[in-house]
Amino acid sequence: MPKHSTNDESYRFLFEDADIRGETVVLDNVLKELVATNAYGPGIQKLLGEFAAATVVISNNLKFDGHVVLQGRSDGPISLLMVECSSDGDLRGIARGDLKAPEGPIKSLLPNGVLTLTIEPEVGQRYQGIIAVQRDELADVLSDYFEQSEQLATKFWLSTRAGSSAGLMLQQLPEQLVKDEDERLDQWQTLCALADTMTPDELIDTDTDQLLFKLFNEWNVKRFEPKHIRFYCNCSRDRSLNALRLLPKHEITELFEEQQTVTMNCEMCGDSYHFARNDVDQSTEPTIH
Repeated sequence: MPKHSTNDESYRFLFEDADIRGETVVLDNVLKELVATNAYGPGIQKLLGEFAAATVVISNNLKFDGHVVLQGRSDGPISLLMVECSSDGDLRGIARGDLKAPEGPIKSLLPNGVLTLTIEPEVGQRYQGIIAVQRDELADVLSDYFEQSEQLATKFWLSTRAGSSAGLMLQQLPEQLVKDEDERLDQWQTLCALADTMTPDELIDTDTDQLLFKLFNEWNVKRFEPKHIRFYCNCSRDRSLNALRLLPKHEITELFEEQQTVTMNCEMCGDSYHFARNDVDQSTEPTIH
């Protein structure tokens, strides 16, 4: 299928006759860059793609400058999987563990695992929620979590395929337009049933406006301007140097006794930073960013 201009862009939309909103995203080049940083097998690439799409649609609802971090941990094949997306659309992520683990339900890759959803505003209090991995699909884990924690009906659809991923989220809003509870429930169930008719390939391949028309053509849908998503890591030489300076002095001495140049690699983007002993000694007080 040909690629569409909506790739690597996320969209917010609203049903004008119902208290329901939506978010959608298709990741193409961004996901390719994310998974290229390490030798991930198909199973990890698929789950990273789902995490990435989910994190973007969650971040679309931020009303402030900050980050959303979706992290999974377990004692199973994957010890850590994390994706972060900023309110500006900067995305990065990483997985650790058996990077060649085969495709399978999220419960098999993160057995007895937990997901942590962290919302970090640049100014203000951080919010963090814990989600037990008790379902086979990430979309179902997140749907259950949002309905329980936000007390608003929420449903996710996620799809990953060969370097591309996509996500759709619907969420019921607090009562504003529709007062009758039976009508609110009927609207919610109807829209979810319409979204359920979409195939995983359609979620990835179909232009956003075409997809919204195909699924919800009998509803008044207001689509907002897109937000561009890019793969971006905020690592830097200064941040890496500050991390090196925070080591105990005896460890720094031992490092430079073993080698003239110390190299620090960023696992998220693959960039490397090289330091000589005089680089570390030029500042007496490291700072934390």
